[in-house]
Amino acid sequence: MGFAGGCQCGAIRYSAAGEAAHHALCHCADCRKSSGAPMVGWIAFAEDALAVEGAPFVYESSPGVTRTFCGTCGTGLFYRNPAMLPGIVDVQSATLDDAAAHAPGIEIMVAERLPWLDQVGQLRRFERYPGMD
Repeated sequence: MGFAGGCQCGAIRYSAAGEAAHHALCHCADCRKSSGAPMVGWIAFAEDALAVEGAPFVYESSPGVTRTFCGTCGTGLFYRNPAMLPGIVDVQSATLDDAAAHAPGIEIMVAERLPWLDQVGQLRRFERYPGMD
């Protein structure tokens, strides 16, 4: 199976060959801060299976750990932690062209999960932005 995706503006495109090693929703504070979202989906591939077109920016978010993003639109793309995940690159799964086709299998770092996420299923829901018919 092949995977493809990219950033919001299209400056960075990527593809990954083969099967994903895992697909997780991460609740850690670092992922939240980096993304500005309450959690981040990460789908992992072997490093040598990932091909990238364009020139993404790389930020060392902690010693030996890098986060890669588009310097034009700011879309977060990749996470690498060779000490913890040797030979693996995590890809932000919402950047896949067909993100809906690949459901995560686990949640990680739930010790840092925002407590109000427990009530998300009880919130009022709107098919589109409220008031925009």
